[in-house]
Amino acid sequence: MTTLTVPEPRTIGPVTRTDFVRYQGASGDMNPIHHDQTFAEAAGYKSPFSVGMYQAGLLATYATDWLGAENVRSFRVRFLEQVWPDDVLTCSATVLREYEDDGVGKVDLELDCARRSGGLAVKAWATFVTGDAA
Repeated sequence: MTTLTVPEPRTIGPVTRTDFVRYQGASGDMNPIHHDQTFAEAAGYKSPFSVGMYQAGLLATYATDWLGAENVRSFRVRFLEQVWPDDVLTCSATVLREYEDDGVGKVDLELDCARRSGGLAVKAWATFVTGDAA
């Protein structure tokens, strides 16, 4: 079995409210807390904040650019911190395990989307098939 080389971390941002709104339009989640200043302040926040699935999508893109979307077998996420306008995000991966399952090469990953402030916005775990097994 081949040992995978993890790609360099990918930096995104600074993210903007426009990024948030573009994601909202694509996903159909138009909750005003993610784009309306007055609404966000009334809810007790300093400003609108990102839809968590935006960061999950960044992690998924990072992983699928590396291993191929057709090779995803599972993907789960945990939302940990809000992402604010002007945050800079870094996506990175760690290989947890490379193995064969019924003759099919697989890899389990841990993926992180970290904020420049040092906080972790989203953590994800994914399984991909590798090699010719796809």
